[in-house]
Amino acid sequence: MKIVVLKFGGSSVGSIKKIIKVAEIIKTYKKKKYNVIVVSSAMSGVTNELVKKSKGISENFSDEEYDVLVSSGEQVACSLIAGRLIHEGFKSRSWLAWQIPIVTKGLHKNSRISLINKKKILKYIGEGGIPIITGFQGIDNHQRITTVGRGGSDATAIMIAKFLNAEKCIIYTDVEGIYTTDPNKFKKAKKIKTISYEEMLEMASLGAKVMQPESIQDARLNRIDIEVKSSFSKKSGTLITKRSNIINNKMITGISSTHNDAKVSLIGVKDKPGVAASIFKPLSKKSINVDMVVQNVSPNGKETDLTFTIKKDDLNKTKKIILDNKDIKFRNLIFKKGVSKISIIGVGMVTTPGVTFRMFQALASQKINIQVISTSEIKISVLIDQRDTKKALTVLHKEFELDK
Repeated sequence: MKIVVLKFGGSSVGSIKKIIKVAEIIKTYKKKKYNVIVVSSAMSGVTNELVKKSKGISENFSDEEYDVLVSSGEQVACSLIAGRLIHEGFKSRSWLAWQIPIVTKGLHKNSRISLINKKKILKYIGEGGIPIITGFQGIDNHQRITTVGRGGSDATAIMIAKFLNAEKCIIYTDVEGIYTTDPNKFKKAKKIKTISYEEMLEMASLGAKVMQPESIQDARLNRIDIEVKSSFSKKSGTLITKRSNIINNKMITGISSTHNDAKVSLIGVKDKPGVAASIFKPLSKKSINVDMVVQNVSPNGKETDLTFTIKKDDLNKTKKIILDNKDIKFRNLIFKKGVSKISIIGVGMVTTPGVTFRMFQALASQKINIQVISTSEIKISVLIDQRDTKKALTVLHKEFELDK
């Protein structure tokens, strides 16, 4: 049975006109003799409005009822898509996650899909039907509706592709694919034809908003190839696949940048075993994500300066936690907003010497000061002043020939 899973994001189903367009896309796959399974997000803006309503009711709105509330957006979109296909003469119906069921584990608001019962869906598509399945949601072992966190509809599509052995999983969005850097920030950004799971995971983690890291990780672990393409263009998109499927890797595949980071520096921390854990444990308990970390020990070995980055929105909370922490002593605490993290990503750098030097030299040529450095096997990140972001993207894009 030749199955294709088509996932449509909120921007793709954001209006009646767009939903009619989505129905036309679905029809093209039926004409190619595919058995089509559709997964849909809520119409753009709907989930945010529902979240806003929950906050109007209570700042401590129940997590269980939050999942019931926000999952209703997908139900609306799926009904409209199915309704349009029925109008066009196709057999179609909407499926809520609990009707299949899509079983999840974990906490409300951030569950993970553990099992999809494929029997009903296989029977329905075997009868020529087009199931329109709500993304982003599932059901737990207490028969309560759950949601699977940011990017949840992508995760739903990927796991459906896994459990139903789909031939393709295509993510439709409002962009034509994955670009070498954000095309909104840099007009010379080029669309990437093929990218590895690992590279895409790094780009998603570092701010590329096309897909969420959790969804990429699901695809990687289950070896599901994903094509990302636009609902509004017939051009080919970007294939996300395993490294061995990619021929002629460039040294650097893409460049990411962030705009919502802040730098925290503790000066003159009394250096002793466990001091770093004492600083970061309370932050972890409050779900504050610490990113780049650098530590400099004084010549006498008695003090250390510790610098790390967090999201700008967590700045006030972080300041209070550190000042209230009686387990650490330091001479000064410095916060800095207006910083940006620039990262180059590419599996090719694993076997290519001199990448770090070329990056630093390129930035130096534009008099861009590096404040913090962080590296992994396929990524080098630096923290710079936010005002230098565009200049950095331009020089690095040119240095690594990403505009060719």
